Amino acid sequence: MTRRWKVDLHCHTWHSKDAISSPERMIAMARRRGLDRLAITDHNTIAGALEAKRIAPDLIIVGEEIKTDRGELLAFFVREEVPRGTPMDEALRWLRDQGAVISVSHPLDRYRRGSAVGRETLLEIIHRVDAIEVFNSRCLLPADNRLAAELARRFGLPGTAGSDAHAAVEVGRAGLELPPFSDAESFRLALSDARVFGRLSSPGVHAYSMYARWRNELRARLALP
Repeated sequence: MTRRWKVDLHCHTWHSKDAISSPERMIAMARRRGLDRLAITDHNTIAGALEAKRIAPDLIIVGEEIKTDRGELLAFFVREEVPRGTPMDEALRWLRDQGAVISVSHPLDRYRRGSAVGRETLLEIIHRVDAIEVFNSRCLLPADNRLAAELARRFGLPGTAGSDAHAAVEVGRAGLELPPFSDAESFRLALSDARVFGRLSSPGVHAYSMYARWRNELRARLALP
């Protein structure tokens, strides 16, 4: 029987303004936690993912979390960065044209208004995405993950899952166990036979993001590198 892989599909390096860990630290933690693949999905950039891919090509999936005009998308096997603020329809076309696998980040998280697409938008785009994020460790309410999972089942879509790590200590808290894959197409197929693993993070992890935003704001004011 082929061994199933453990994959965390939602992580941020310090290339995201609200995250604190370097690509090297994220990679080291992923290896310590026994992950087979780690998706680096920084906000509106693939710079961190490409840096991590150069360091650990056997481990890293190049991804991006994109803030569209109607909430966030989560994409994997991204080859061309999609800028922040891109209209939803254009972002979906852009990702589809480059062959990326498209999911939707924490779509029904009621505490992430502005970044979560919400039920109405999700239902509008649900036939244009490959998956829905059905478990995000940083969701404060378990019910918000359950509602996303119920919608995925209703529409026959697979789920993605991840820690949403903004610090290395969070890596591997959640993800999928699924068959091995090598590219976007085999990843899509593997998603249909995936199982969620993991747990919710303590609300205290949001302090990492608060610190990162404060640090970056201070550096900008002082013109520090």
